[in-house]
Amino acid sequence: MTDIELPASGAYVLAGARVHASLTPGLRADFDSDGFALVDIGVAAGKIAGITAARHRAPEPGTLDLNGRIVLPAFVDCHTHLDKGHIWARSPNPDGSFPGALSAVGTDRAARWNADDVARRMEFSLRCAYAHGTRAIRTHLDSSPPQDAISWPVFETMRERWKGRIELQASCLFGIDAIRDEAWFDTMVKRVAAAGGVLGAVTYMVPDLDELLDRIFRAAIEHGLDLDFHADETDDVSAVSLRKIAEASLWSGFEGKVLVGHCCSLARQPDREVADTLAKVAKAGLSVVSLPMCNLYLQDRRPDLTTPRWRGVTLLHEMKAHGIPVAVASDNTRDPFYAYGDLDMLEVYRMATRILHFDHPVADWPKAVAETPGDIMRLQSPGTLGAGAAADFVVFRGRSWTELLSRPESDRLVVRGGKAIDTRLPDYSELDELMA
Repeated sequence: MTDIELPASGAYVLAGARVHASLTPGLRADFDSDGFALVDIGVAAGKIAGITAARHRAPEPGTLDLNGRIVLPAFVDCHTHLDKGHIWARSPNPDGSFPGALSAVGTDRAARWNADDVARRMEFSLRCAYAHGTRAIRTHLDSSPPQDAISWPVFETMRERWKGRIELQASCLFGIDAIRDEAWFDTMVKRVAAAGGVLGAVTYMVPDLDELLDRIFRAAIEHGLDLDFHADETDDVSAVSLRKIAEASLWSGFEGKVLVGHCCSLARQPDREVADTLAKVAKAGLSVVSLPMCNLYLQDRRPDLTTPRWRGVTLLHEMKAHGIPVAVASDNTRDPFYAYGDLDMLEVYRMATRILHFDHPVADWPKAVAETPGDIMRLQSPGTLGAGAAADFVVFRGRSWTELLSRPESDRLVVRGGKAIDTRLPDYSELDELMA
């Protein structure tokens, strides 16, 4: 953003900034019908010194006039797959289907995912996310052997390398049926615990699902781990593992955080079953993340090349009405599960607004890319804008939701610790060697 240049040192004020009520708790200001208010944001010593209703002021040193541009807190992306990212050029999905994605990734992983390959692609992805304004990411790591012994050490190295820029978390990923091998599962749990990770799995409607869920909940309790599941990523109305996860959480007495991703089949089920599931999810204290771009890409893709009939996303409005914390996230990036994307949470929110109708009213949906996922990930910084918080935010050109969500905002100003960062994106040519 060439017309806004932050001072190299010292305190400053962003005058005439436009902030949203959902992301500025406790702010006393006149909010308009879209939830916005014009404010002055003071920044000093890397923190927000204060936010007050905007006042007309004569130009003075250290004051920059934003002329009503929107300021949002730095983003939190709670469901990604950094280990899969950017393999499309060498392993595209042959037909855009879910089975096609599974097959292409499995073949590529077995042949190419050594430590150097995973690390370089993860680094590229993190540079993209950072430049777009993301401050925290949770990635799932394919953890079936021998990949677990490769990717987890890479993750730990990457987490340390990016400390202070992106807070990086990891959750293990394998099919729930792998838990039947108790010796392997015990080793996996210990690996995750030693790395300070999150215990996760992909659930399927296998006959012994209840027993397998009981084992993973008991392991999480024993080792003090949070849980993160992929569930019901299908249009099959008989896929009810979200409900099974909620029931398992309740009967185990689990007190940690449980995040469940996808939950697509819920949108296809009868109202009575939906109501039962949501009541149990709310009672169990589960959180849900929808992945609108990836699910729109994969779900209801028809082999006869006819037009898809549904959007593939889950029932976030109904969940929110039940008090269930909900978020949206990037999911896959330029791999067989999703051919596009750039770990840009503004793009995710823009698409979510259009696909899931995060508008009319906007209400507090912006929390789904900031405060809510931050709470799910137990981040110390609250994911809101307020006095005393880190000065981690993004300044956009848009002055309203329709302006903000109509353009890519490629020249956004990303501020971390009160300083503008370099927002140049890495060039795809940097990955050419890995694609050969």
